[in-house]
Amino acid sequence: MRASKLLFIVLFWAGFAVYGQNKQLLYDFVEIPQSAMVNPGVDTDFQWYAGVPLLSGMSLQAGLSGLSVNDIFADDGLNINDKIRERAIYGMNPRDELSGTFQTELLSFGFRGKNPDNFYTAGMYIEGDAIGYWFQDYAILAFEGNADKLNQPFDLGQLKTRGELMNVFHVGLNKKVDNDLTIGVRGKLYSSIFDFNSTKNKGTFVTKEGVNNIYSSTVEADMQLRTSGLNGLKDAVDEGTVGSTVAKRALLGGNLGLGLDFGFTYQLNDQTVITASLLDLGFVYHSKDIKNYSLNGKATIEGIGIILPDDAADPNADFWQNLVDDVEDFVPFEDNEDAYIAFRPTKLYGSLRYNFGERVDSRANCACGVNASSNRARVKYVNSVGGQLYIINRPRGPQMALTGFYQRRFGNFMALKTTYTIDKFSYSNIGLGLSVQAGPVNIYAMADNLLSYGNLANSHYASFQLGLNIISWGKK
Repeated sequence: MRASKLLFIVLFWAGFAVYGQNKQLLYDFVEIPQSAMVNPGVDTDFQWYAGVPLLSGMSLQAGLSGLSVNDIFADDGLNINDKIRERAIYGMNPRDELSGTFQTELLSFGFRGKNPDNFYTAGMYIEGDAIGYWFQDYAILAFEGNADKLNQPFDLGQLKTRGELMNVFHVGLNKKVDNDLTIGVRGKLYSSIFDFNSTKNKGTFVTKEGVNNIYSSTVEADMQLRTSGLNGLKDAVDEGTVGSTVAKRALLGGNLGLGLDFGFTYQLNDQTVITASLLDLGFVYHSKDIKNYSLNGKATIEGIGIILPDDAADPNADFWQNLVDDVEDFVPFEDNEDAYIAFRPTKLYGSLRYNFGERVDSRANCACGVNASSNRARVKYVNSVGGQLYIINRPRGPQMALTGFYQRRFGNFMALKTTYTIDKFSYSNIGLGLSVQAGPVNIYAMADNLLSYGNLANSHYASFQLGLNIISWGKK
């Protein structure tokens, strides 16, 4: 099988199967190498690690706020049209969303340098992000029409959506400054496969009593949809070259961008730790395979105009086509191929952790060389408890989640982490994460919103993560 076809299959199934957003279970779970992906300044004690390709870091998440499948399709004796009207069209608001992101590691490894205070990481992963907000006024207009809503303006600015699929190459440095402070930075090279966004729309649509007809409709809009890569993919489907097209774009043949991650871990004392990270501070410059659409201006249409008896005497008159031509003439709809910059959805994490109970000795080499900043590896404790903060930049402003957690270690063999998270999707999100170390093999699995698993159709959120790594701590 050609490499391009293999990579396309990987990207295709990753896009359908793997989603992830707030990784509160993985964050600061120091026994797992992938914790460095959500905080490049994590306090790690590995000598080296290597992720099993395609299996080292996978996660799934999908969220829908304001509505669940059960709200519409439950067998409750109510008319489905009434449920759609009351629970969806009027029950949701423009801040409700359907969103998800995904990330699957294709390659992941890390190793300690000659200076044991420096730990280097590198790899490649496929990532996508998409969000769409509920356009309530559009739904009302489509479901009920505008005949009995004279003088009521419909907000065209409620249309906000964006999405992207890309391959990401990264290299990072994790440095132990002293026995209390560890910092990290990671550089990223984004290779875009496709992108679309329409997030800064403004305008109204309103119907009033007409002068030359019964009604007049006025649209005043400043709207834009920007796309990159979609036309090329459509052509590739027609030509049967999707695999090679996607592979070429994923391997630096598409639109490119740059990004940075930052993070730190600071020991306030032997048992109290604060951490923070800032991820995907970056952008992609789109200049290839661009197709943008805009609607900018104001126009008023009074429908089909018929002047009797003159128009009745013309058998070739096409009144509907005349109306279509009028709309196209009056409404300034345009398309272009202008390059644009798309900024990544930047994420912020922070945590405060308190360790207590019996001590668990580190498996790491003590790093006692003359170049080392510390003469011992940081001791772990059986129990940890604390809180975490997560913020992501979204088209309607920052979106936040708060998490409380408890972690329990069973020697160096196994660790459990349980979380309780509050966000816009749920106020009862309980998660559980497990990391097992069998010799050099690390296996982890995590699941969120466990209380909803009894009836997923009634859930607003579902998530899981899993991975497989090989880890070495060196000789003690």
